[in-house]
Amino acid sequence: MQVPLLDLKLQYATIKDEVSKAIDQVCESQIFALGPAVAEFEKNVAAYCSSKFAIGVSSGTDALLTGLMALGAGPGDEVITTAFTFFATAGAIVRVGARPVFVDVDPDTFNIDPAAIEEKITEKTKAIIPVHLFGQMADMNAINEIARRHNLAVIEDAAQAIGASRSGTKAGNFGDCGCFSFYPTKNLGAFGDGGMVTTNSEDIADKIKILRNHGQDPVYFYKVIGGNFRLDGIQGAVLGVKLKYLDSWNDKRRQNAALYNRLFADSPVKTPKIDTDNVSIYHQYTVTVPERDKLQRFLAENQIGSAVFYPKPLHLQDCFTQLGYKPGDLPVAERLCNEVLSLPVYPELSPEKIEHVAGKVLEYYSAQD
Repeated sequence: MQVPLLDLKLQYATIKDEVSKAIDQVCESQIFALGPAVAEFEKNVAAYCSSKFAIGVSSGTDALLTGLMALGAGPGDEVITTAFTFFATAGAIVRVGARPVFVDVDPDTFNIDPAAIEEKITEKTKAIIPVHLFGQMADMNAINEIARRHNLAVIEDAAQAIGASRSGTKAGNFGDCGCFSFYPTKNLGAFGDGGMVTTNSEDIADKIKILRNHGQDPVYFYKVIGGNFRLDGIQGAVLGVKLKYLDSWNDKRRQNAALYNRLFADSPVKTPKIDTDNVSIYHQYTVTVPERDKLQRFLAENQIGSAVFYPKPLHLQDCFTQLGYKPGDLPVAERLCNEVLSLPVYPELSPEKIEHVAGKVLEYYSAQD
């Protein structure tokens, strides 16, 4: 039985007619950069996330970039973040001229360890960027308390976490702003790149609206140097259709994860730990396993898709050599990079296929006994 890591065609088949109609409306309007479809999507995302403002941008990476720009991060500043995340988190820090300061993660949730943040704060620290990794929120209460004591900005990297919540509050509402990605493989995926910044600050919202359009306000009058970070109208239309189904898709991911958890009970597979205060959207179902690389090869031989997010922590990447980190500095992140494996969890996955995937994983370990 073939089971890919993700099959977007199955989802598309269920909404094809709605999506085609929405795209046709944009084509008829001939408004392709921002426009009514984006404005409507922004309004609906703000309502969905319970945020006062939501500003569409060109990607999740650009959401982080504009968030940092709006908060004034730049040369001479330090921004604390996790070493166990996608590159964009740190890349955006460097692009504004600031210095990323990497800290270790919790071994169970994979999210940034609040206890490790405070010891890295200096007089140069400008902000903290926690990442809600794999669809589970970081410990924002502890992080915000640290930020409050030290007068630091907080930018939530919620690229993988739209719809996730902590203590009943949705991602994107704990920091000064929240940054989302609509890359096609995300739980809410566009037909290309797209992103969003949520905030409860009118000042930050106004700044990002100007920054995403080259810094102009009004047209051809430039208050600051921004960039071309606009969300396309077609993407706004597609995402507007998909947003209506997001909760049901996330519910199905949680059901799939629960089935995996039952199947992997009392096995060598360590299943994801979700904090009791959290509702995860399981952007990835990521386990930690012995002999990870051998297991992944075995699954591939049996036509089962899997992926490693991430094989090398950020503090040891070649492009950050000048920061002076060395192996052993952040041991949890380094160990996880050798142990994590993400298994198929997409909403359209049938119970039979989940049982097949889990059965093959357990078959591999049985053969090792």
